[in-house]
Amino acid sequence: MSSTFENRVELVEERIKQACERSGRSRDEVHIIAVTKYVSLNTTKTALELGYRHLGENRWQDAQVKWEAITEECDVKLSEHPIWHFIGSLQTNKVKDVIGKFTYMHSLDRLSLAEAIDKKASQLGIIVPCFIQVNVSGENSKQGLEPEELLPFVNQLERFHSIKPIGLMTMAPYEAEPEQTRPVFRALRELRDEVQQSSKHASTITHLSMGMSNDFEVAIEEGATWIRLGTILVGKEEE
Repeated sequence: MSSTFENRVELVEERIKQACERSGRSRDEVHIIAVTKYVSLNTTKTALELGYRHLGENRWQDAQVKWEAITEECDVKLSEHPIWHFIGSLQTNKVKDVIGKFTYMHSLDRLSLAEAIDKKASQLGIIVPCFIQVNVSGENSKQGLEPEELLPFVNQLERFHSIKPIGLMTMAPYEAEPEQTRPVFRALRELRDEVQQSSKHASTITHLSMGMSNDFEVAIEEGATWIRLGTILVGKEEE
């Protein structure tokens, strides 16, 4: 497993490097979230051992076993604690299970969810960094705000003191030719730039969470600061 994993890491890192070179960016600007939702606890530990501290899961019921086991063992066997990212759609009644365990939220898309996150975070005495999800592609199957809803939503977040909006997130349609995703990623970057010019959160909404296994190179070229890599990096297992 480790050897295969290391080979994937080498290939992914080379592709990221090349995408950064093509777009005149520094490799340090691009952060990887290792999406572990389709792999076992052992593979998740391997990702940590290979230096991928940022782990992404999209459902608490699937992540719970990994989170509990790694939290218990990390002080003994792993040099650094993982940093968990919740990357899936979150129901308000599941907020209590997630906030306090996952550092970053990538799917803030409605005020009811903001209220629930803010309430739980306030109880815990923490501030939660959140990405606002925008449905740039307009697909019915995708979650997120409509682009025209973004700025009013950002302004309404000002009353939630335990939420820190740090960027935008989107999911592009799966395309056989990744180049076809470019308009989606470019549009999210332009929305981020508009928010920075028009909102009090200009200084904090800087990041772009976009790009997955199929299209991360195009996302990097369009300004992604966080890419979410599952199959291409950690693989996929049938458990």
